[in-house]
Amino acid sequence: MRNPTPKKTHIAVGVTQTLQITRRAKMGVFVGYPAEGQRLAEEVLLPDRFVPRGAQPGDELKVFVYNDSEDRPIATTLVPVAEVGEFAAFDVVDITPHGAFLDWGLDKDLFAPFGEQHTHLSVGDRLVFYVSLDRHTMRVKASSKLGRFFDYEPEGLEYGQEMSALVFGENEIGFNCVVDGRYAGMLFRNQVYQDLRIGDVVDCYVHDIRDDGRLDLSVHRTGVQGIEDASAVILRALKQNNGFLALHDKSPPQDIRDALNISKKAFKKGLGGLYRERLVTLEEGGVRLVH
Repeated sequence: MRNPTPKKTHIAVGVTQTLQITRRAKMGVFVGYPAEGQRLAEEVLLPDRFVPRGAQPGDELKVFVYNDSEDRPIATTLVPVAEVGEFAAFDVVDITPHGAFLDWGLDKDLFAPFGEQHTHLSVGDRLVFYVSLDRHTMRVKASSKLGRFFDYEPEGLEYGQEMSALVFGENEIGFNCVVDGRYAGMLFRNQVYQDLRIGDVVDCYVHDIRDDGRLDLSVHRTGVQGIEDASAVILRALKQNNGFLALHDKSPPQDIRDALNISKKAFKKGLGGLYRERLVTLEEGGVRLVH
């Protein structure tokens, strides 16, 4: 059974969309929006190797549309690293006199003009870029100058809210992040107990919302929920180590980080909660699980 004709009438470049097979061709099928009244069909080619077996005119397909090497719109069922309006980490695969090419996960690489690069790039580099559509040329391009693409009015966010952070840079105080694909955030170095690299994605929590709209982040919850999380980490480690951990409130912070990947402050609060619930006993050499 064929699906009804889509209500939209314009094929967008740089995004995934559902289009209808309008007709067959030697090289594949055309997908788009059929002719209606005096309006001509708007369609792009989906090469034969991407056409599902048994697909017929009138069927709908989910495709990504971009410009091929001759700047002609073309469809594919391949999934790109990112679409227009998204941030993502890309690998640099080629450098030309006009800019860099990035591995987009498609037959054609994504272009990052020199004017959209915040630093000198080399083949093999991995950086975070924002994908946009040039409204003059209708070509998809990438930019590592991220600042102008962030939303600096984070309405509705709450202290302690869980978010996802994409690391795009670091400095002496911490790691710059794209938060939930929308906001600018900082994950402070003293809040991180793991090695982070550009392109890594970590779960985090809102620690503060600055006046300039940027977010301060933490990898650990705060307040009561933070204590509960730390307690769960300690309990899990105890069960994995035959009910005993050679850690206590006098242990060096680095020993606690190495063993549990939490701060000493979080460890002490979590341990206090377990002790009050009589789930553990405190010994001279560490903490023991009550069986």
